[in-house]
Amino acid sequence: MQASRLLDNHCSVETPEGIDFSQAMAGPVVRILAFLIDLGWRGLIYAALGMLAGFLGGFGLGLFLILTFLLEWFYPVFFEVFRQGQTPGKKTMGLRVVNEDFTPVGWGGSVIRNLLRTADFFPLFYVAGLLSMVLSRRFQRLGDLAAGTLVVHVDRQQAPRLDETIQPRMPQQALSRAERQGIISLTVRSRTISEPRQQELADLMAPVTGSTGSEGLARLRGMGAWLLGRK
Repeated sequence: MQASRLLDNHCSVETPEGIDFSQAMAGPVVRILAFLIDLGWRGLIYAALGMLAGFLGGFGLGLFLILTFLLEWFYPVFFEVFRQGQTPGKKTMGLRVVNEDFTPVGWGGSVIRNLLRTADFFPLFYVAGLLSMVLSRRFQRLGDLAAGTLVVHVDRQQAPRLDETIQPRMPQQALSRAERQGIISLTVRSRTISEPRQQELADLMAPVTGSTGSEGLARLRGMGAWLLGRK
């Protein structure tokens, strides 16, 4: 998996709050492996359905055709919508489907990207989809381009936990992008930086907080919590 990531690149998205999120795009090799894993799981389900249909005669054949149709087209949709963008194959390979702004994929995007697998298949064995991934800057196949989706590596690093004792405080003045990023960085790292060092950094933001020392630090942390969505 590490070798396949050599072919990947990173994509960054900036939120209105000035926070940059970066994700590693999944390249063709690891996506093919995830597809083969899902194909194996579907094959096992097809075999089980086939054995069940054999006991039901003509009704079983009709039921088998309906269920295989639903499985073929909506197996990935179900997992992408209800399992955080991860089919069993993608979860095994550490991948996830998201929108281009890194938000969770919804019904519309998932259905479009999976229905267009037919176009990706042409002329044979997903040649069109593979060429699209190779030529796309973000490794998007035709279905991804139409649906506005990406396949990214799951960030396995644990996100820093915000101190629950911090009381959110709405900023009283407009903040620049650099100021927002600095405040957020100090807030999320408050557990790992000594109190004197935090106060020293907070004193640099005295024009924003209107205070220095412990009071200025408390106000700065509150602004950071507010910027991170705690209201």
